[in-house]
Amino acid sequence: MSKTIAIFGFGPGLGMGVARRFGREGFRVAVIGRKPDKAERHVADLKAEGIEATAFPADITDPAQLTDTVAAIRATLGEIDVALHGAAADMSDRVASTRAVEVADLRVPMALKVHSAILLTRALLPGMLERGSGTLLFSSGATPRLTYPHLSNIGVALAAQRGYLLQLAEELRGSGVYLGLLNIGVLIGGSEAERIVDAHPEVVPAGVSIPRMTNNELGDRYWDLYVRRDTVESDVGFTD
Repeated sequence: MSKTIAIFGFGPGLGMGVARRFGREGFRVAVIGRKPDKAERHVADLKAEGIEATAFPADITDPAQLTDTVAAIRATLGEIDVALHGAAADMSDRVASTRAVEVADLRVPMALKVHSAILLTRALLPGMLERGSGTLLFSSGATPRLTYPHLSNIGVALAAQRGYLLQLAEELRGSGVYLGLLNIGVLIGGSEAERIVDAHPEVVPAGVSIPRMTNNELGDRYWDLYVRRDTVESDVGFTD
């Protein structure tokens, strides 16, 4: 019987790369994104490649929408075997100086990277623990490991997310549920971030070099985490 991967915060970069990789392995793909038209386009692209996919438009920072979406996925595709939390803040949400950060500047990145990650975990983990199996995958950036003041408020949120996930992973040891975190220090091929940087290279501070990776290559990294299950955290782009 086919398994289901649900990708929350689906985009043309990370989301599409992971969907292709897991889809090639026979997974059904639940595409969860805020904009219905984009979610349907992603589904159409996946179906054109022979991958079974269904759109579930939702804002995953909204608790009610997230709960309803999880219920809808279960009713349509069955239990969620693998969940990827790939939501990310837009470049327009960043504050380029730590000294300038206000509490309000943390609202969007914290909602996307911390609060929605907790909401997703609370929605899926009880069922996974009851079954004794399941996988929770998350995305982060380089800022929890490297100092990038030009991503100051986003860095704070990612550090908080990392702390939560490492603690959670410790509690899940021996439960049959695997948690994996990929710290991504690359521009992802096909992503909105790549498009913005190509159009406006000045958004990257002088002296900062960001390597690139195709979304398919990144999908391979997540598949490796899922299959190996021998590490909680892996880095790409800044330690390779």
